[in-house]
Amino acid sequence: MIRMLQSHYILIFSLIFSLPIIFFFAPHFLSPQQLPIPLPDEIDDLSLFNRAISSSFSSPSSSTFSFSRLGSHNPTLKIAFLFLTNTDLFFSPLWEVFFNSSSPKKFNIYIHADPDSDVKDPGGIFRARFIQSKHTERSSATLISAAKRLMAAAILDDPLNYYFALISQSCIPLHSFDYVYKTLLGSNRFGFRHVPHKSFIEILDNETTLPTRYVARGRNVMMPEVPYEKFRVGSQFFVLNKKHALMVLKDRKLWRKFRLPCYRTDSCYPEEHYFPTLLSMKDPNGCTQYTLTRVNWTGTVNGHPHMYRPPEVTPELIYTLRQSNFTNDYLFARKFSPDCLNPLMEMADTVIFND
Repeated sequence: MIRMLQSHYILIFSLIFSLPIIFFFAPHFLSPQQLPIPLPDEIDDLSLFNRAISSSFSSPSSSTFSFSRLGSHNPTLKIAFLFLTNTDLFFSPLWEVFFNSSSPKKFNIYIHADPDSDVKDPGGIFRARFIQSKHTERSSATLISAAKRLMAAAILDDPLNYYFALISQSCIPLHSFDYVYKTLLGSNRFGFRHVPHKSFIEILDNETTLPTRYVARGRNVMMPEVPYEKFRVGSQFFVLNKKHALMVLKDRKLWRKFRLPCYRTDSCYPEEHYFPTLLSMKDPNGCTQYTLTRVNWTGTVNGHPHMYRPPEVTPELIYTLRQSNFTNDYLFARKFSPDCLNPLMEMADTVIFND
């Protein structure tokens, strides 16, 4: 009887002791089927990324952007606007005015629309710009994959795409296209010499939530590839130059960690960590460390920023959103409710695009 009781207690203590071990080490033994991104999708993406890398005329490890095979000694570089969305592009009329102010054409537009949502083609200048998309989900690495998919598609589509601006459906422009272009590229003519422009991506190492975000997949799961002192946080929305876009597409080492599922979804925002961490580790001096997209985190709810409503949309709001403590003004802002379109359109010419 005593032996039976001893065995019973040993079993109970063993189970209790094993729970933290399972929590900490389970991610290391997950099969591909348990990952948030199905293996076929992973293989398909890898093929896309490799094609984009092979097609590129710039080495990710070099600061040189070569035009020797483009047929022009002084080509006009372009900005690729990458819309990542799971709803209709409510502000497409406003963006239409923004893009139509560009002449000659210095931009391309690409849209990743979640296939599980019924996103309508906005038509106009956006028509036929939808890339092959896959399912996205908050608090998962699927948002990283979607952003990388957009960059790869843009690189394959046009070798003159030099900057890659990730935008959401709730983003609006705060300046005219010419102002944005001059901010990013200055002069629009370059020869064979390298283009020294940096990437605009927020990279922070002092956020109070950093410790809990780091262990969201389990303690020590990110090691040894991503030690805590190298872990960073930043805005989901950024503007990367081509060198860094290719660097992201080439990465396999950090991706093996950031693609793992989280066990603390309340602290899991992979897309806010992967890009800042990777670029901080690879080329911190090539990044500004700040974003060009203004977000109001006052009164945040469930990880979502403040959403502006029509009564708040005034010229004074636009002027305020532009203001920055960094070298450059903010060029974009979020998050706006769909019914803000009318008041935004009413002051598009006189305020927003009047630089």
